[in-house]
Amino acid sequence: MERYEVRKRPRWSYLLAIILILFLTGLRVRAAEGEQNEIEKRMTFYEEFAYASGIPWYHIAAIDQYERNIALFREGPAAELSYDTISIRIDPDVWSGSAALLDYEDDPIKINLFSGMGRDGDGDNIADIHNEQDVMYAMVDYLTSFDDFEEAVSAYYQNEDAIRIVLGIARLFEHFETIDLGARAFPVSTWHNYSYSNGYGAARGWGGRRAHEGIDIFAGYGVPVLSTSYGVVEIIGWNKYGGYRIGIRDIYNTYQYYAHLQGFAEGIEEGSIVEPGQVIGSVGATGYGKEGTSGKFPPHLHFGLYKFDGRREWAFNPYPHLKRWEKE
Repeated sequence: MERYEVRKRPRWSYLLAIILILFLTGLRVRAAEGEQNEIEKRMTFYEEFAYASGIPWYHIAAIDQYERNIALFREGPAAELSYDTISIRIDPDVWSGSAALLDYEDDPIKINLFSGMGRDGDGDNIADIHNEQDVMYAMVDYLTSFDDFEEAVSAYYQNEDAIRIVLGIARLFEHFETIDLGARAFPVSTWHNYSYSNGYGAARGWGGRRAHEGIDIFAGYGVPVLSTSYGVVEIIGWNKYGGYRIGIRDIYNTYQYYAHLQGFAEGIEEGSIVEPGQVIGSVGATGYGKEGTSGKFPPHLHFGLYKFDGRREWAFNPYPHLKRWEKE
């Protein structure tokens, strides 16, 4: 009989592994603590201005969150501004109004006189677009000049998609009474058998040549489909490509698309507020035809992710996110 030599690892290698695990765990804990501290800092900021102005904190927070979402895609002079707590950016021309032409771009009295939006929020008699106290006060003052929040948002953004998203974020913050809504869930119940691979971008032929803007998660008929996030149901019903489908928007301007469903969960309708892990429907094989068409392919959930960057909406690959949510 052939014998194999069993080699013991040096004791120091185990100690090194333990130290590495503790170090990585510490990094994750500190990152989580840092994120929580940032959330608490932002909430305090919102609540202080809400108390002083009478504007609900979740309205102020919704605008700041929307601005935070589009900050990575923003171009032009406003992109260079950096604040510690908030992400609201106001165009320099809007800030100063006609006062900029007279070299009074930071004089709060002249700015107000010449229809600028800039205000002095920290009492130093300067309306500084680089000061987050001044910027937040300017935004709050703008909101108070309208009869309701939707009217103010409509006038400020003048973009139907932006208006809808900001109002949705405000609804979520108000409903859950927090801005800490980053939790995620895998979109199919992991108590059932399922499989998926990275098929994003693959060619599709039905209805014309197009790219596959999502990931197919194969599972049996009726397997529960879950919301991956806190969000608002923007659309629900039939689509000739996606069959029975649901579209949900979260607080990060991300639209989640669930398609080929067998049916919808009771109570889920346009405007419904959902949370991670909540059942919203079930796996099916609907689509590729008129309403009710089913069985043209194996049952699966088509899951897509789309981002609105302030100007347009575009698809991105859900696969790495699914892998992370699956582990979590």
